[in-house]
Amino acid sequence: MCKLAIVILNWNGADMLRQYLPSVIGCSSAEGVSVIVADNGSTDNSLSVMASEFPDVRTISLDRNYGFADGYNRALRQVDATYYMLLNSDVEIRQPRWLEPMLQYMDAHEDVAACQPKLLKLGDECRFEYAGAAGGYIDRWGYPYCRGRVLQTVETDHGQYDDIADVHWTTGAAMMVRSDVYWKAGGLDPRFFAHMEEIDLCWRMRIIGYRLVCIPQSTAYHLGGATLHQGNPRKTFLNFRNNRLMLYKNLPDDALHRVMTVRLMLDMMAMLQFTFKGDLDNAKAVWKAWREYCSMKTSYKPIRRQIQARRVLSPDADTSHISILWQYYVKGRGK
Repeated sequence: MCKLAIVILNWNGADMLRQYLPSVIGCSSAEGVSVIVADNGSTDNSLSVMASEFPDVRTISLDRNYGFADGYNRALRQVDATYYMLLNSDVEIRQPRWLEPMLQYMDAHEDVAACQPKLLKLGDECRFEYAGAAGGYIDRWGYPYCRGRVLQTVETDHGQYDDIADVHWTTGAAMMVRSDVYWKAGGLDPRFFAHMEEIDLCWRMRIIGYRLVCIPQSTAYHLGGATLHQGNPRKTFLNFRNNRLMLYKNLPDDALHRVMTVRLMLDMMAMLQFTFKGDLDNAKAVWKAWREYCSMKTSYKPIRRQIQARRVLSPDADTSHISILWQYYVKGRGK
């Protein structure tokens, strides 16, 4: 068993492996640390690139594309390590010994299930990166936001989030997680395929009594949008559907009906907004997401019961008590 396995899930990303993997290898050289590339059924030349250009890096080859969630689950079952570092293939590392602040904190705080570095935008390094910034929260109606990113507004990094802070979720673009807690919480939900899956996992880890933190003394640079770009109807569908499933699974009993009722109204407003803008593909994606959520809900009832039966987290601490939509659109607060 190694102490930390950095596992990069790759799908048709040969060019990104060539570009970013050397930085990960170069800045992660330490005793007990291994770098692994898990190939998610790529149809490009990713495997040949790994064999010819990175022969010393272990490669796990999956037989098809299982998506982010089940792809990681299947790969991590083949990895024996105290900690996993889930790292996107489009992440560049520039900080030598970048892992040390996170490892030291995790070693010293056994109640912390996962942590993340400060995530900055590759190509615009003074700004936070959308996918995780300096750690994420969930508002009262289930909308995720970050220290450094509120909805579509991304802040410039002035060191304002350079304190270690407890958060609701850590980004799947660069997440260090205890392997035993990862599996204790059930791993990533394979039916999510992609999007919201790490937020859902983090919520489940918090429910069973663990903390999550951002360690900004570690820094990573994320390109982002390498698979599905903002505005892609497939991305819209996955975000809306998976957000509903996440809320259904994890919300405490006394909040479930109220939140899901409000979210139905808000999501219908989002669908109408897409329609008025002439973006019918994304409007249809929202409607399709709700239909599929409704069809999947019954199969998630026993899963919800299991999650709630293990609850240690106080229901009052599940989400923040603000509405990020109210703060952003009505009060004009973008940070």
